[in-house]
Amino acid sequence: MSNTTPPEHAWVLLDIPRALQQVGDMEALQGMLPMLQELLDRDVEHIGQLLADGDVRAANGLLHALKGCMPIFCAPSLCEQLAQVEFLSKTTSADVVGVAYTALHPKLKGLQQEIVNFLAQTTD
Repeated sequence: MSNTTPPEHAWVLLDIPRALQQVGDMEALQGMLPMLQELLDRDVEHIGQLLADGDVRAANGLLHALKGCMPIFCAPSLCEQLAQVEFLSKTTSADVVGVAYTALHPKLKGLQQEIVNFLAQTTD
């Protein structure tokens, strides 16, 4: 495993310096990012489907779980947008949350790709 950090400008949604402060070192980060990737792989599309089905309560549970772990790894702007969507899922209808989630969805997909790219560049 490589312990070098790829150029920071390559990461828009991942906040590598912040993540390293939170988890301690590159090896720990490389061990934890796959867990975030699995969570995103499992939940990003499912949240959209739940909202389309009108199940805002179930979507809230998944949004809440994402909101809990994202500040460790991600840019503050993404965390803030996710927190806003999660808040809406507690207070408004599935239609309103769905519109907000539609704006968030591409960023979550982008984060998934950044994680893949980061791990590919930092592991042998």
